[in-house]
Amino acid sequence: MHFYHERWPVLYEDNHLMVLYKPAGLIMQRDHKNKANLLDLAKWWIKTRHNKPGNAFAGMVQRLDGPVAGVVVVARTSKGASRLSAQIRAGTVKKRYLAVVEGRPHHEGGRIENELVRHGRYSRIAMPSDSKGQHASLTYRRIASRRETSLLEIDLETGRRHQIRVQLSDIGCPIVGDVAYGAAQALAHGRIGLLARRIEFDHPTRQARMRFEAPLPEGWPWPDKQGHRMRPLWTLEEFEADGLVLPKPLDACRQGKA
Repeated sequence: MHFYHERWPVLYEDNHLMVLYKPAGLIMQRDHKNKANLLDLAKWWIKTRHNKPGNAFAGMVQRLDGPVAGVVVVARTSKGASRLSAQIRAGTVKKRYLAVVEGRPHHEGGRIENELVRHGRYSRIAMPSDSKGQHASLTYRRIASRRETSLLEIDLETGRRHQIRVQLSDIGCPIVGDVAYGAAQALAHGRIGLLARRIEFDHPTRQARMRFEAPLPEGWPWPDKQGHRMRPLWTLEEFEADGLVLPKPLDACRQGKA
């Protein structure tokens, strides 16, 4: 099952949720520029796939930064959205990322804890004088290194804005392409070497633990030893160059009630 393109996988779908791959360059929800976004696309896809006569519901329960690719869960009902969001607040949703970073961390793995504060559109490590710092923690493990880069596996413990990007930069290992947080140079289309690799949660309406993993996209800055043939493309721009035509206008399928 695919999402608008034969190389854009839908990893799972039922009456309450869907799990799919988000390419880098696609934002999660509509902004002031009315750009293509995952929620509008999901509503339109649900509406057309299931021949829904009215509005389709697609609720956001997690966020991925625009430059980040990977696995995303979208709620198909308000009940699903509420219960999944409650799990995220309770810390029972497990998220794992892969990051290709510049350099090599001083330790093979460990736990990083900081206080973070918002700084305009970005975040930074809180100074002692900051009174609004939010606790941020993650664990990481170095999987491999090459000449100038390393591959890290990251388990996210909290979900602060740009948390992984800030904390890896703070230990001297900015994510490849992430010039906003200290990388040496940008990558094409503004993408960065961060992938939401895996997500694990309880199904919102039945007793089942669900776990889904995103495939490594084609062009990802670390070799895929498994060599999958139909890997998804890394960026939205690459999908469009490969013939993807997104539905317009996207606001033809606005938020409905579920």
